[in-house]
Amino acid sequence: MNQISEKEARHVNGFVMLVVEFLWLLLTAFMIYSFVQRGDGWYDLVIAIASIILFSLGIGGFYVVQPNEARVLVFFGTYVGSLRTPGFWWSNPFTVKKHVLLRIRNFNSDKLKVNDSQGNPIEIAAVVVWRVIDSAKALFDVENYETFVAIQSETAIRALATAYPYDSHEEQGTSLRGSPDEIADKLRQEVLNRLQVAGVEVMEARINHLAYAPEIAQAMLRRQQAQAVIAARQKIVEGAVGMVDMAIKMLQDQKVIDLDEEKKATMVNNLLVALVSEQEVSPVINTGSLYT
Repeated sequence: MNQISEKEARHVNGFVMLVVEFLWLLLTAFMIYSFVQRGDGWYDLVIAIASIILFSLGIGGFYVVQPNEARVLVFFGTYVGSLRTPGFWWSNPFTVKKHVLLRIRNFNSDKLKVNDSQGNPIEIAAVVVWRVIDSAKALFDVENYETFVAIQSETAIRALATAYPYDSHEEQGTSLRGSPDEIADKLRQEVLNRLQVAGVEVMEARINHLAYAPEIAQAMLRRQQAQAVIAARQKIVEGAVGMVDMAIKMLQDQKVIDLDEEKKATMVNNLLVALVSEQEVSPVINTGSLYT
């Protein structure tokens, strides 16, 4: 495909050409006046008519470039250049002057229903911040650059959603919910790769909506709660085992009590029950036997 890159168009200050047009108009009026006064000199009339035609054509060469806007000039189907400098300008009146906005714009995608890498149906949406950096590519290399941005951005969002799980059960795993900054960088690069052909720069791309699909939302919520409970119980057990080990070592080192293996097992069991139990434990104090 023959791609077109932006180049600067030839242009003249519009106010200078406005003075030239005014002088041209005065010259034309003088020729017509001379013809009327003399009643002859048809060549003056012919020149005056030609001057009026050229004056009328010259008017069509004036145009204004607004800030953060580009004017793309096309001469009978041939791209001749673009102009980004704001101001009042004049160029070849036979060129078509199309405008392209260079302002920063946002694209908010619809909520897309896709399957993540684990096959779970999810809803995802994102916002893409973009702007045109090459007016020629934006106008000539794609049919409609705004529609192109919308379609390719949604395609990139779908591709990213299917490449990662909604949530990762491993601490180092990358997930859509657990790694927002990393996912945002990958989404921006994914969108940028698709939009470079249209002369578009992607400044930022970030997920602004992420949820399980309604049909599995309740089930996934219960699973998350179960995982949270398991993780919490695991931490509690690890802490309890460490406390029991420390208690037994301190008792033995300070020779507070001499524990054999059976008594040690009993103490470990009692301590673990007291530390791990979800309900408050009522201690039983052994005061000795009634019979000696």
